[in-house]
Amino acid sequence: MALTVKRAFKFRFYPTPEQAEELARTFGCVRLVYNQALRERSRAYALEGRRISFVESSAALTAWKRTDELAFLNEVSSVPLQQALRHLQAAFANFFAKRARYPTFKSRKKSRASAEYTRSAFKYHDGQITLAKINGPLNVVWSRPLPEGARPSTVTVSKDAAGRWFVSILCQDTIHPLNPTGEAIGLDAGITALVTLSRPIPGVSDTDGKVANPRHERADRRRLARAQRALARKKKGSINRRKAKLTLARLHARIGDRRRDFLHKITTSIVRENQVVAIEDLAVRNLMKNHSLARAICDASWRELRTMLEYKAQWYGRELLVVDRWFPSSKLCSACGVIARSMPLNVRTWECVCGAIHDRDVNAAKNILAAGLAER
Repeated sequence: MALTVKRAFKFRFYPTPEQAEELARTFGCVRLVYNQALRERSRAYALEGRRISFVESSAALTAWKRTDELAFLNEVSSVPLQQALRHLQAAFANFFAKRARYPTFKSRKKSRASAEYTRSAFKYHDGQITLAKINGPLNVVWSRPLPEGARPSTVTVSKDAAGRWFVSILCQDTIHPLNPTGEAIGLDAGITALVTLSRPIPGVSDTDGKVANPRHERADRRRLARAQRALARKKKGSINRRKAKLTLARLHARIGDRRRDFLHKITTSIVRENQVVAIEDLAVRNLMKNHSLARAICDASWRELRTMLEYKAQWYGRELLVVDRWFPSSKLCSACGVIARSMPLNVRTWECVCGAIHDRDVNAAKNILAAGLAER
């Protein structure tokens, strides 16, 4: 049965100097409105013990526009400003539901520069997008087509630290499930091998079922170090420092893009080939507290790997099984079921009392699959 989902399609675009200036002004106004509304909400709760609703914040925005100090807010589209208030409302809803921390102020230097436009503030026709109060259509590089008959509900324009402009188009998409395969596989995440599979998949893993970890950050570590040292030598506020910062940001963007592309290819292949996928529920945040492994774990990006498996399994009609993090997958013999007393990380191969010789990671992947199937 086909699945209809809201899906965001992200594309690069190249604004004209005039468009870039207008969008930068919009980003600044969005940030100002968000911070001003957050300040008012915090003040009202601290001094008066009351909560400010979205309707009150929206009325306050109208009042701000009428003042001489903030009259410049009228120069940009009102929709991104209203959307900033909605995002703040959602942030507070998550905070009161204990799903997130208290909202923080947006920084000009560190926060993501973006503006969200709803249908009343943009036009999409014949492959062209025009935004309210922005002259001319955006020069979008359509790297892939939108779904047939797509009617975008929101358009989000953003600029990353590397100076690249993106437009994210949210629309309805119909995804058809893949044909059932009847295959099941277990995954064990690691550092030397990014993932170890309970059985090898041709073109994805080697004959032992291991998918090599590209270590994208480690491969560019020297270039990163040089760029960071060059940035540290530049005078704060200078044009050369701005250039050095941009060079460093581009290196990080390159690493992130390559890592994301690799994870997409691996997870798509795994989901296509298997009807059931079993993984371990790793506490990545706790593992990151180990300063000897934190950098390697961050480079492996286990959290993003799991996220991709979760939504792709849902999209394509696959079943994702999650095994408890305390399950002794490495110490349990997949042949006889005996649990070894200890299993230090430096032990990569071990022999069970039954005589079976195990590769630590392959054995763990097999146990994860068995445990996942047993808990269905």
